[in-house]
Amino acid sequence: MIRPRCARRPDGLRPARLSLRDALTLGILGLTRRRMRTLLSALGTDTLQAQLQQTQGAPAALLPDADAMVARIGPVTDATAVANTNSSVRRTDVADPSSSAGISVLASRSGLLSAINGSVASGTFLTPATADLPTVVLGAQAARWLGIRTVPRGGPSIQVYIDHVWFTVIGILDPTPLAPGIEQAALVGWGAAERHLGFDGRPTVLYLKAEERAIDDVRAVLPATLSPRTPGLVQVSRPSDVLAAKQKTDAALDGLFVGLAAVALLVGGIGVANTMIVSVLERRGEIGLRRALGATRGQIRNQFVIEAMALSGLGGAAGAVLGVAATAAYAAARGWPVVLPPLALASALVGALLVGGVAGLYPAMRASRLAPTEAISH
Repeated sequence: MIRPRCARRPDGLRPARLSLRDALTLGILGLTRRRMRTLLSALGTDTLQAQLQQTQGAPAALLPDADAMVARIGPVTDATAVANTNSSVRRTDVADPSSSAGISVLASRSGLLSAINGSVASGTFLTPATADLPTVVLGAQAARWLGIRTVPRGGPSIQVYIDHVWFTVIGILDPTPLAPGIEQAALVGWGAAERHLGFDGRPTVLYLKAEERAIDDVRAVLPATLSPRTPGLVQVSRPSDVLAAKQKTDAALDGLFVGLAAVALLVGGIGVANTMIVSVLERRGEIGLRRALGATRGQIRNQFVIEAMALSGLGGAAGAVLGVAATAAYAAARGWPVVLPPLALASALVGALLVGGVAGLYPAMRASRLAPTEAISH
């Protein structure tokens, strides 16, 4: 590989230059070293998390049916809940109670994984059949802290000690970057928590997914839905940085397309004005004859304004037809239904007529000011 000559420094050494191959290698290395962040940046997320502010160091509880209330919000596609049982988990009953520091025991609904885009690394997740039994699913970090790597498929089962009750480990989760608190938790069924851990059935954290276009609207109504009397105490996480960036990008693209449309209208209006000016110059004899026969200046002006609007309207109609054809062809190629809002088509035609009228106003006024004798002499 031939490298370009580099200017020598005062010490006689040449500064190092990165080759194209080295630059590509470093760029790809930056992505592969941060796989999870890269994945989230590529996919984005529409997951929100809601909870009440903590009071006196303990998580505040929501209403027992809070997740059902949120699920009734139109754009919400998935809603589930977890609750802190304030219990401790240990590997054995003779272990130091302080050895469970950092692992929280959460009562969980069976639909938690779908709301946080989670998956099971080993074993199974809680189901309606196991939710009332003393079974537990460990987060990825919690399993490592307890020294449990996998759930055996055959042979003796693994158990952990939660508040003087033995719970059987039935699953270990993959890392959950959308809900870091789940990675450091031991998840037990809602019924099992009520039966064995003194759980009162009130959730502390809600996880929900909503339609991307309405994520901000859902976030705005969540506080009043969860706590009508004290909505200010409800904390709702903001959408992911990726989704926020995507929304800003969409808004920027919308503004760009509006700007391009304005430029196109301006160029089209200038073209119509030039065409009408040439038409006036070429038809001075006709204009003079009509004035000599009794046509008023207003009639001449209206004639050319209407002609400019007709010219612009024909161009707008042709552009609308081409746009409809291109949209239909692209939708058919992608297997999408063809949706053509009538209001958009009508707005395009009305806009073309208005541009034609404004562009033809100056040539029309110039034509109306021609004196009959001067016009006929040309």
